[in-house]
Amino acid sequence: MRTLSLFAFVIGIELYAYQALATIFPGSSILPIIYFSITAILIAAVLLFVNAGLKKRVNLPRGVLTGTFFMLFIPKLFTAILLLGEDIVRLGKTLAMGIVHVAGNESFYLGTERSLVWSIISVSIAGLLSLSFVYGALFNVYNYKVRKVNVKLMKLPKAFDGLKVVQISDIHSGSLTDKAAVQKAVEKINSLHPDVIFFTGDLVNNLATEAVSFVDVFKHLQAPHGVYSVLGNHDYGDYAAWPSEESKQNNLNMLKKIHGEMGWRLLLNEHVKIEKDGEKIVVAGVENWSASGRFHSYGKLDAALHGIQDAITVLLLSHDPSHWEAEILKHPAHVDLTFSGHTHGMQFGFELFNIKWSPVKYIYKQWAGLYSKNNQHLYVNRGFGVIGYPGRVGILPEITLFTLASDNK
Repeated sequence: MRTLSLFAFVIGIELYAYQALATIFPGSSILPIIYFSITAILIAAVLLFVNAGLKKRVNLPRGVLTGTFFMLFIPKLFTAILLLGEDIVRLGKTLAMGIVHVAGNESFYLGTERSLVWSIISVSIAGLLSLSFVYGALFNVYNYKVRKVNVKLMKLPKAFDGLKVVQISDIHSGSLTDKAAVQKAVEKINSLHPDVIFFTGDLVNNLATEAVSFVDVFKHLQAPHGVYSVLGNHDYGDYAAWPSEESKQNNLNMLKKIHGEMGWRLLLNEHVKIEKDGEKIVVAGVENWSASGRFHSYGKLDAALHGIQDAITVLLLSHDPSHWEAEILKHPAHVDLTFSGHTHGMQFGFELFNIKWSPVKYIYKQWAGLYSKNNQHLYVNRGFGVIGYPGRVGILPEITLFTLASDNK
């Protein structure tokens, strides 16, 4: 039933958006042939995406299918929304004319013509969107942006004043094809000379084997205090079909082993202490936990923070930012700074002059950047890799460099 509804929705949008082109090129005989040929490609991509058996026989990468959907359908969806706005105005004019004409004992007027100018605007916006999706797939997947963030923490010991932390998140190895570009990103991270490195989940899309070819790349990440990591929602294999629960667990065990092979300390609802000049801070990590019922929650915050003294600085790795307001802010251990990822900034939006927007903001209250409340902080990383759409538009892949300072001077 869902598949039929999806096809009906796609076809409906295709037919509706076509009206804009038909208005610009009335009476064209070649236009419907070109337009609906592209529609056929889109429908084929959707069919392959929803039919696992057919997708396996054709053997097209998932990124090709999702890329086709984004490049061909999303622009038409925007066109349809603009046309709908125009049609609401046309309907209002029609009703107004009808009322006037009835009052004048004249025949009821049934409509107004679609605006040529508005159709041109709609198609132009769709074209720009389509080109931006193509550009984002060709040039932005490995266009890593280093973001520098300064954070003051009330309890940070003097020995850790100026601590440099690098965070990366959501690598999604299965979506990465340019190993040399990833290697350059690792070199860029090392050139920042971090004291410690955090990875906040989603090493793979589904399968542990996706990460195997990148072990020799990520094992070169270097920091005096080490590399610490947690699991994200994609790491558990919850979105793949498994012949048995045992095979799913074996996949997870393999992924955990890979973290170790890369020299990363995987934190599974636990914490460690970092010591410098006789002073200590806590680095804690929880397994994936989400306030949304759409994602499984494996995290146990109480276990991760068990036995922590109030006076010590706590840095927490938790993949899903919804965890912050739902549990972390309320916890008596007082987590000073939480590092999250998960949202990717939806890989689509814009960030200009400290103004940022993405559709994901309507799903996640905290979706990118730094958030603060009652001397507690959350940073949401925009992600290192991609999932779904094989590119990024406006929201670039991120390497975050934090400099921590004491706010108790």
